Amino acid sequence: QVQLIESGGGLVQVGDSLRLSCAASGRTFRDYAMGWFRQAPGKERECVAAVRSSGSTYYAESVKGRFTMSRDNAQNTASLQMNSLKAEDTAVYFCAAGWIVTNVARSYDYHYWGQGTQVTVSS
Repeated sequence: QVQLIESGGGLVQVGDSLRLSCAASGRTFRDYAMGWFRQAPGKERECVAAVRSSGSTYYAESVKGRFTMSRDNAQNTASLQMNSLKAEDTAVYFCAAGWIVTNVARSYDYHYWGQGTQVTVSS
């Protein structure tokens, strides 16, 4: 069982930066793929970034060059550094963990989810 707690959301302006953190419980954190998803009102949940247990990363085209995801297996944490934020980045952001994830961009491959944290980018 893995529990995930996100933090770091808030209200910022276009062009600002924000860092989201996800704290995970469980002794096998290093074996899980970790992902950051977001969901805006009226839209489907989408993966913005993921880090596999191997350390390889995935980024959605819309955030490449602006977002950086990292994980610290010693601290059981995953982070999402978001720079040059745009109004369209406004959404609830969720941290997710999955065991043997075949497609890191696919939400139903993940087994555990955090409660979500709101990110609002004001123009």
